[in-house]
Amino acid sequence: MNNYKKDEKLFSEFPPVSTQEWEDKIRKDLKGADYDKKLIWKTDEGFNVRPYYRREDLEKYGVLNKFPEEFPFERGTKIKSNDWLIRQDIYVKDIRQANKKALDVLMKGVNSIGFVFNGNFEPTKDDLERVTENIFADAVEMNFVCQKNHRNVISYIDELVKKYNRNLDRVYGSVNYDPIGDFVLKGRFQTSENDAFDIGRKVIEGASDLPHYKVILINGQYFANSGASIVEQLAFSLAQGTNYLTQLTERGLSIDKVAPRLKFQFAVGGNYFMEIAKFRAARLLWANIVKAYGPSSDEVSSMHIHTVTSDWNKTIYDEYVNLLRTSTESMSSVLGGIDSLTINPFNSVYEEPTEFSERLARNQQLLLKEESYLDKVVDPGAGSYYIENLTNSLADQAWKLFLEVQENGGFIEAFKLGFIQNRIVETAQKRDMAIALRKESVLGTNQYPNNAEYIEGNIEPAVFEAIDRSLPNAIIVTLKQYRGAQAFEMLRYKTDQHAKLNRRPKVFLLTIGNLALRRARAQFAANFFGCAGFEIVDNTGFDSVEKAVAEFNKSNADIAVICSSDEEYAEYAPQVFEQLKENAIVVVAGYPKDIVDDLKKKGLEYFIHIKSNVLETLKHFQDLTLSVAN
Repeated sequence: MNNYKKDEKLFSEFPPVSTQEWEDKIRKDLKGADYDKKLIWKTDEGFNVRPYYRREDLEKYGVLNKFPEEFPFERGTKIKSNDWLIRQDIYVKDIRQANKKALDVLMKGVNSIGFVFNGNFEPTKDDLERVTENIFADAVEMNFVCQKNHRNVISYIDELVKKYNRNLDRVYGSVNYDPIGDFVLKGRFQTSENDAFDIGRKVIEGASDLPHYKVILINGQYFANSGASIVEQLAFSLAQGTNYLTQLTERGLSIDKVAPRLKFQFAVGGNYFMEIAKFRAARLLWANIVKAYGPSSDEVSSMHIHTVTSDWNKTIYDEYVNLLRTSTESMSSVLGGIDSLTINPFNSVYEEPTEFSERLARNQQLLLKEESYLDKVVDPGAGSYYIENLTNSLADQAWKLFLEVQENGGFIEAFKLGFIQNRIVETAQKRDMAIALRKESVLGTNQYPNNAEYIEGNIEPAVFEAIDRSLPNAIIVTLKQYRGAQAFEMLRYKTDQHAKLNRRPKVFLLTIGNLALRRARAQFAANFFGCAGFEIVDNTGFDSVEKAVAEFNKSNADIAVICSSDEEYAEYAPQVFEQLKENAIVVVAGYPKDIVDDLKKKGLEYFIHIKSNVLETLKHFQDLTLSVAN
């Protein structure tokens, strides 16, 4: 029988193990290997992550005594549940059709609608009334995204909810007035800088009877989709928010009237635990920033967060992998305690979303609620030694960068000086290089491509280009949004386009010698060249160079990749090269450093290995093969 007593601690018969004992055991198992190189993760965010954390690592932060809804809101602003709003954006091209679609998706689980008015369209009161027809403003969050006319839009909303006698205390929504965001992307203010903030004051005043309406947007999504790190997205978003607080309070509004009107919109990426920590750190830092303005209560200092799945890590090849990406991203958002979430459909980066892709995006959130119950537990990351340390490390680094922005005169002045853009470009270039070297994996694009997948149709060139929204008379260098996979995709798409009228470049895997190594290197080479869309001819192995060469000649291939062991390359590689150098590009899979100089002297030029710049190497092979593969 089980003699366990209710008040008895589990594993009490085992003696406690100290941190020093853990460290001694780890170092013994490493057998002299460098601890830092083997076990310490040097993040792009500017701090190191250890292989494990213990309770003592939290004591210096004092997080174990914090509660949800308690300043500084690190653990969130909800205490009864972790519920969030499921938002779907509707691009308004036709008022009636947009309304019809809104009513349809509201019946399918959505409880937050975003009406997006493109370009120079200025919605009138009649437009807003018709697009929201039969939608109860006190039952559904409604968000209005437009390029101009924000002051009138909030006035129309106020008139309409009163006209239909809605309960104003239950009306939730937002208007996306964001002149600083426009400045970041377009390079100038639509009016003057001073007028932009005067309008902001009037927009807030226009929403005075709508206590739960957010009317100023801080769009951290712009930074993330330009290649910024998590720390940069945090710091620059906070600096932008602070700019709004300062400008609007200087225009006579109290902090109690300004802070609750701000809404932060963040992109959420694929770094699962780091993204959870990001939202916790954002609330912590923002609460302390607002506190410095002297609000009447701690509640004023809480941050309202809407998240959108990032475009930066999405791909056009192996497109359904985007569903996996948005699933983990949405989990990070929800577990981080956000207020609302938009999951972009898996195909949204290269075409207009379909009914099918929008349905999948909605259902991802519904599954997280209805089947995974992620709305039931408030701040499930609380007390996790790892997540709590990530939260505080991110907060520390973001705060340091935030202070640098303030030392440069605040967000707008720092942007005029180029400080923010230069920092993001530098980070983006590092991330691009990590993708080119495959230190950062983009599944299906720079790693493990589906070699049977070809794009037979035509893709708009803009899909492969950075989005430049800067105006002709821009006064600053603007942010350019792009996707990390674009360079690889453009390379592969070029091959696909070539293959419409010509023979697709072909790679022959010449496997010979050591069974284990030839298979491993053949898989590596197939993965390597598959990223450029080349046809791969695999083989089970040859027992002689002559048979391998004869089979290669039958294949009509352009590239022969020798796959063997380092020791056997000394014998096989020169023989293969001598027999194929006139009619093929000969490549060695690996980098046998002890004999590589000797192999180069014998004419072998190409070696592919884990330190190769995959992107640049493939571009070179593509240039060599497309001219002859016809």
